[in-house]
Amino acid sequence: MSNPSNRASMRGQLTLRGVVIGVLGCVIITASSAYTALKMGALPWPIIFAAVISLFFLKLMGDASLNEANVTHTIMSAGAMVAGGLAFTIPGAWMLGYADQISWLDMFIVALAGTILGLLATALIHRHFIVDAALEFPTGNAAAQTLRATEAGGKTGKQLFGSMAIAGIYSVLRDALGVVPSMLCTLNIPGVTFAIYNSPMLLSIGFLVGFAPVAFWFAGALLGNFGIIVGGTAAGLFDVVTAQGIVKSLGMGLMMGFGVAVVLKDILPQVAGIARGLAADSSSDTDEQSLISGSLKLDAGIIGLGTAAIAVIVAIALDLGPVPAVIVTLFTFVTTIMSAQSCGQTGIDPMEIFGLIVMLIVAAFAQIAQVKLFFIAGIVAVACGLAGDVMNDFKAGAVLGTNPRAQWIGQAIGGIVGALVAAAVMVALVTAYGPDAFGPDKSFVAAQASVVATMVSGIPSVPWFAGGFIAGIVMYWLGIPAMMIGLGVYLPFYMSLTAFLGSCIKLAYDKWSAHRDATAGLSDEEMAAKDAAFQEQGLVVASGLLGGESIVGVILAFVSVGLSLLG
Repeated sequence: MSNPSNRASMRGQLTLRGVVIGVLGCVIITASSAYTALKMGALPWPIIFAAVISLFFLKLMGDASLNEANVTHTIMSAGAMVAGGLAFTIPGAWMLGYADQISWLDMFIVALAGTILGLLATALIHRHFIVDAALEFPTGNAAAQTLRATEAGGKTGKQLFGSMAIAGIYSVLRDALGVVPSMLCTLNIPGVTFAIYNSPMLLSIGFLVGFAPVAFWFAGALLGNFGIIVGGTAAGLFDVVTAQGIVKSLGMGLMMGFGVAVVLKDILPQVAGIARGLAADSSSDTDEQSLISGSLKLDAGIIGLGTAAIAVIVAIALDLGPVPAVIVTLFTFVTTIMSAQSCGQTGIDPMEIFGLIVMLIVAAFAQIAQVKLFFIAGIVAVACGLAGDVMNDFKAGAVLGTNPRAQWIGQAIGGIVGALVAAAVMVALVTAYGPDAFGPDKSFVAAQASVVATMVSGIPSVPWFAGGFIAGIVMYWLGIPAMMIGLGVYLPFYMSLTAFLGSCIKLAYDKWSAHRDATAGLSDEEMAAKDAAFQEQGLVVASGLLGGESIVGVILAFVSVGLSLLG
């Protein structure tokens, strides 16, 4: 039976107004996240942005506690990683010519299966990672501190909606009316797309990620484009087409090596401790540990039945067959634990890498159509993405004293809404632009999905992939961000250059803030408060620019679909 104190502690945290605000925000953030992930090949965590906006809108409606804002932003951010899981995997099937074999229902089932498995897994592992192991979860910690430091008011709303409007209008002028060009400063370099992408969103991504990580990203771009393509062809080592294949293979290898290194270095050594921790967690039957029903014994039954139901649905609805469905379901629990461990220690969630690993395991044990392999990768990626999001939210809740059951229920609401919206947006985009618009050097680079497609269809240069794979593992052990370098090697140069310019703006912004504070004659406490407010302002404006362009991109896609249906 549910503990009355648990029910009471949820009051004022999981509220009707919070659910309404969270769901509306979830729709917007999910749609923009799907677009951003496909267009830019990257997806920044939306948790801090969602936290600031949640508190702002709750305060507009009256008094609001940080716990209510915490639960609201849990709902609001949940769909982003569901969208990321789909965007990082499914478009790979479009690139291989399977667009007509994937319906909205298929994508929704993939997203829903991954969402439910992720929810069940996080209900099981919450106590171990948040309470017993007490991992850092830097993104969740930052969200909690942001909520504590934020004093939301009219200025925040004006900054957010003003920057969204500017980016949205600019996107219409560029993409719908053709008034402004898409590319600036283009140079004709064989094999290299040298230009600055005229995109507030990509500049914002560079700003939000920060100078140091993007500097490694840009270094990878210089290595791949000018070191291998330009330098290698000038030296007569290979032609342009061969060089481009080498660059793609090297980039994939670096990213894959990084993902595997996370598992080897940060997760496998912890497996025994995790298993002991989970066993210890389940040995004490206290309602405070229950997140689903209010009773640990009932939770165990729900998790078991839910897992079995998802395996049956995956086997029948996606036509995977019983053996692949069971493998996917079981390994999804393993990979969500890996995801939680990775997010807790590094703040990184290589969800598509986990999807690739399970996909390859299934392919080794069962004969399955290529298009179905993308469903497998999608389910795992969605589950791992959702797990990373909710575990960060749990960490923020632990810092703020929020009821975790209220957060888990909020995550369930946001995850299911996100599954519906993400599948709809994906269908709208492929219908509006066609499957040929997705892939390297296309309108939607879909970098991670392209990696999945290449792993399914064949790697252009196996030796360079193997070299990159080994280098990625070694780099991670040495503390070098191989994922960012690999992303730079893999993505078109214009994207890396534009993101780098955005990170340079962030560097200048930080230096200006520090100089202004140092010359203002303020105390340390006043300087810290002023700097926090200044950083929040930058976060809100950059997030607004990112959201404005991505939301308008989704709207334009829906308009295009509507016009094609009417015509």
